[in-house]
Amino acid sequence: MTATNGDTRKLASDINVAPMIDVLLVLLIIFMVIVPAVPRGEPALATHPAPPRGTPAVNDAVVLEVTKAADDAIELRINQQQVAQGELQSRLAATYANRVQRVLFIKGDDRLSFAQIAEVIDLGHAAGVDQIGLMTPKVLAGQ
Repeated sequence: MTATNGDTRKLASDINVAPMIDVLLVLLIIFMVIVPAVPRGEPALATHPAPPRGTPAVNDAVVLEVTKAADDAIELRINQQQVAQGELQSRLAATYANRVQRVLFIKGDDRLSFAQIAEVIDLGHAAGVDQIGLMTPKVLAGQ
């Protein structure tokens, strides 16, 4: 639509914004659909600072220690009690049967490969553990 002042020899050019608005609306709809479909990573739990000294500690945490034995075998201990690798899943299932919070902390030996630790993590998930935390040297040092 152009407006003239009576002189028809001069051409008046205006920008037609209707197609640009259509393109803008289509792009807006596309971005609104794509943004919620973006995958997210695994949720991570941050460590909490240690309680002040002198406070009584409630120790209901389950710590699974995975160490390397002299004969390249894996030794497992749940809260300092020796466990055979074949009965680990049943012991963990029995431990977490009546617990509301199913959190397991794994303290792995640095001489082991992560594949060996991952097998223990899989056994923990199979036993019904919801959250598994890895204890690192910094966490153990209180940093």
